[in-house]
Amino acid sequence: METQQEVWQNLNGKIFHQPIIKLVEDAIIRERTNGYKLKVCVGSDSHVYGDAINYATAVVFIREGRGAFTFVRKEREIQRISIKERMLNEVNKSVEIAYAICSVLDKYKVEMEVHADINTDPEFKSNSALKDAMGYILGMGYVFKAKPYAFASSNCADMMV
Repeated sequence: METQQEVWQNLNGKIFHQPIIKLVEDAIIRERTNGYKLKVCVGSDSHVYGDAINYATAVVFIREGRGAFTFVRKEREIQRISIKERMLNEVNKSVEIAYAICSVLDKYKVEMEVHADINTDPEFKSNSALKDAMGYILGMGYVFKAKPYAFASSNCADMMV
């Protein structure tokens, strides 16, 4: 499955024009050759600026005991939507990427989690999307993480949005 926008970058700003599935497979091969065990976490975040919503989706590679690195895709949409709809758009963007890369992760037996930037505390507005997001991610067969454990969305995607 090809994604809408195949421009990815790392946290240093280096741009990659390859499809995410190629970036993921090349990274797995490189990191395995260097002896690392990997886990991948996918998450998205967004910020609203007037009528514009900026989204960032992060694919985070965790090297067991040896740090991590990230690929990020940025998008911008012009629309006014509710907080719940925005949270679910974030989740949809994460699931889209998780689905795109799951075959290569399965091929190399790399675990994956999908992170949602949704607060588990009902006092926060984003909580209105928690049950729907959890159902969607778990229903797709992925491991689900929400705040405070959703660092791929809450930290990695957040710093690039």
